[in-house]
Amino acid sequence: MKYNVISQLVYTINQPSTFIFNLQVVRNDFQKIIAEELRVDPQLPFDELIVDENRNRYVRLVAPVGNLAVNYQATVDLSHFFTDGKDTAEVPPSQLPMETFKYLYPSRYCQSDMLFGLVQSEFNNLEPGYQRVAAICDWIYEKVTYLSGSSDSQTSAYETAMQRAGVCRDFAHLGVGFCRALNIPARFVSVYAYKLEPQDFHAVFEAYLGDRWYLFDATKLAPKEGFIRVGTGRDAADVSVATIFGSVKLEEMKISVDQVRQEKEADNMGEAIAIA
Repeated sequence: MKYNVISQLVYTINQPSTFIFNLQVVRNDFQKIIAEELRVDPQLPFDELIVDENRNRYVRLVAPVGNLAVNYQATVDLSHFFTDGKDTAEVPPSQLPMETFKYLYPSRYCQSDMLFGLVQSEFNNLEPGYQRVAAICDWIYEKVTYLSGSSDSQTSAYETAMQRAGVCRDFAHLGVGFCRALNIPARFVSVYAYKLEPQDFHAVFEAYLGDRWYLFDATKLAPKEGFIRVGTGRDAADVSVATIFGSVKLEEMKISVDQVRQEKEADNMGEAIAIA
């Protein structure tokens, strides 16, 4: 399936500030970028950086005092390969690929060590494997209230477990923290999501089971088939939409994800990939 993604961010800048953006779609085997464009107003030079094995695409720019508008749009062809993982086993640490180990350790927002007692009481007696991670998602969905404004950029998985309220970012952090406390490698994933209401950036997580990563969404707010990957990391600190060094206020944010209609596909296929 093909999707059009539009992301618009508008800022007021009170002093010269440096931005690190992570809002461009990742290029991988499951999502092909047919066309894309990144526009900055006023026109400013920027660097595009790909710094890790997850192919995250970071944009760095320095903006003067005034207003800044960042507009990104892309047409993406998705070919997700979702298998029925219900019989997939967990992998003991002795057999895990070395590159997964960094996703076992506690991180800034996912203090798996602090969640150990809760995890042991709730999940330790369940059969290890895919179904246990699915049970973690069910627990979060049933026990944590999805409530806008109930958390902020500093809220951690431990705080969400105590407060029992949060948004998608908090649900994903809690899923990651619970999995790590069970010695299951888990990582945070930021996506654009088709049929998410209201439209916004969305956060989900992946757990390493068997011989691959499996995607989970404890919010159950949108179909996984319409997830368009933006960033992958230990937690939200690695893939924040915007990391800002300076005095800045976000004035407006608009996100839209629409399925490309059949009659438009021929035109989209002829578009060139452009970064401006």
